[in-house]
Amino acid sequence: MASAADFLQLGNQLEIQELESPSGIATAQVYGQLLAVYILQNDGNNARYLWKRIPASVKTASPELALLWNVGQKMWQRDFPGIYDMLNKEWPDHLKHLIVAIAESTRKRACCLVSQAYSSISAEDFATFVGMSVDEAVEAAVSHGWEADTQTRMILPKKTAVPAEHVVPSEQQLERLTDFVSFLEN
Repeated sequence: MASAADFLQLGNQLEIQELESPSGIATAQVYGQLLAVYILQNDGNNARYLWKRIPASVKTASPELALLWNVGQKMWQRDFPGIYDMLNKEWPDHLKHLIVAIAESTRKRACCLVSQAYSSISAEDFATFVGMSVDEAVEAAVSHGWEADTQTRMILPKKTAVPAEHVVPSEQQLERLTDFVSFLEN
């Protein structure tokens, strides 16, 4: 599986492709991959602005864009069952690796939230959070070093350190903004 740095680089390449596309309109594939990268990075603002600037004709011609947008909406609503339902749909080949990464990232985020918020949780509820069957969820919990009581069907998560989110340096943000403004002016 690709690393976060690989997806960050892919996102940068897709942004450049969007900016350099003829007549300012990129292909549905570029928009789809870029939207998926923003969702993977949990970057709601960029995903929303991208959705707003995708032409309606591209949105209607590419149903996977609407599906991706629904995934993003479910994520911001923290509707974990809805996220996994949307991710289990049929996806085009150019998005499959990103969808797998989004599912894995969402599961990791859900596990982190559960470990921070719960001292005990039912196996069924945990399975809902991670989008797995109850047995798979219990196995995943045990593999995280959590305790699972088979009699009461309860999982006892251990608190984990919250991973620091990737922060784009101010200089890089300023450079991106400058490039974008100069693109708009030309």
